[in-house]
Amino acid sequence: MSRTSTGAVHGSVILTIILVSYFMILLDNSIIFTGLPGIQADMGYSTTALAWVQDAYTLVFGGLLLLGARAGDLLGRRRVFVFGLAVFATASLLIGLAPAGWWLIGARALQGIGAAIVAPSSLSLLTASFPPGRDRTRAVAWYGATAGIGASLGLVIGGALAHWISWRAGFFINVPIGLAMIILAPRYLAESQRTSGRFDVVGAITATLGMGGLVFGIISSADAGWGAPATIAAFGAGIVLLALFVANEWRADQPIMPLRLLASRERSGAYAARLLYMGAMIGFFYFTTQFLQEVLRFNPLQAGFAFFLMTVVNFAVAMAILKLTARFGNAALLAAGVAVTLAGMVWLGRLDVNSPYLTGVALPMVLLGIGQGLAFAPLTSAGIARVTAKDAGAASGLVNTAHQLGSSLGLGILVTAAAGTGDGPARAALAGHVSAALTAGSILLALCLGVALALIVPAAITARRAASRTPNPTPTPLIHAAKEPA
Repeated sequence: MSRTSTGAVHGSVILTIILVSYFMILLDNSIIFTGLPGIQADMGYSTTALAWVQDAYTLVFGGLLLLGARAGDLLGRRRVFVFGLAVFATASLLIGLAPAGWWLIGARALQGIGAAIVAPSSLSLLTASFPPGRDRTRAVAWYGATAGIGASLGLVIGGALAHWISWRAGFFINVPIGLAMIILAPRYLAESQRTSGRFDVVGAITATLGMGGLVFGIISSADAGWGAPATIAAFGAGIVLLALFVANEWRADQPIMPLRLLASRERSGAYAARLLYMGAMIGFFYFTTQFLQEVLRFNPLQAGFAFFLMTVVNFAVAMAILKLTARFGNAALLAAGVAVTLAGMVWLGRLDVNSPYLTGVALPMVLLGIGQGLAFAPLTSAGIARVTAKDAGAASGLVNTAHQLGSSLGLGILVTAAAGTGDGPARAALAGHVSAALTAGSILLALCLGVALALIVPAAITARRAASRTPNPTPTPLIHAAKEPA
């Protein structure tokens, strides 16, 4: 075998390790959805308590991502990556064995810690392993495709396992996969050079607890009301803690979120847009799976496969994103992707107890699959556009943070929006909840489109024009930083 072909094989193995590890994280972000009815029955959760099965994971995941990115810089990315895989696999085993509701939510939070370590490290390892140019652009395209299809494919896998075995099986499969990646990573992934510095622990704690306070307040309001002492206290604590976080980041010598990253309209717009986009999409997965099983009477396997068409469309579009980007540019694809997603969500918001699967669910899902495939890679690119090498890791971590915290906040908002709606028989009431939640998701997507058109698109067009006036400009790859997309 030639040196070139050996290098290609080696690169393929590296990419496989990174993508499989990242996919495992994304899988558990959605695999639980098709098991929600079974989990609620087994653990005795109320409707609002059930939301914490998802939010405990995404909240901790998002809140600690920036600290996870910093850990990779200080301790070595490969070492941190392997440690994160070990935490994630252990937490998955604990979830599968959970005897009670508190155990399950606690193990989901522990799983979020592992994910917060693995995600930024995998991103850093990917960009460090592939030099700028076509190889990195191709690797990032695969990474974006993984992000795009992970959620919907997780529903298919989760549905099959929940139907044939148990909802617990989806978490047990992480254990052998995690062990395999732990064994392969030290063999094929190069260790990064450590940098000197210290952890911004205060920033990580105030950010996580502050967002947790807001999410708790939103979800609590569904049962207790907006004027309840617990709701007011949670909101007050969340706001104070987030204010302390900003003050700490302003003064810290080595902040986990350098505020200068927000000086760019394109980047700050990308973080806000991603938060809104994921807030809507997490609600789509959470509520649509319940509609399929509780209203249309699908079993978990049928509910999982109900998303398969969306997965195929999403993957096809994501694989074409390189050619589309070269022809139309990131800005146009982003605007089109969010607009198509919005159209699909508005359509889904019309669901009622008599809605058929084909025209009520499947066809809108096709629009959502196209929209996700178009939007994810440009959103990632905008989030790390033109950052310096010094800030590349923090920018990447902030992209992932917006992704996960958007999921937490969005689910809390949509659960609250659904709680006050729907009456009559159980099926009709649930259909009313789902319709209200997805209509609220449409509002989040409309805001996302507004942010994209007002901030990201103009900045991207200006940068593209400036690059075209530069003598012998270097072709602009899908990702504009020396390291780390999301």
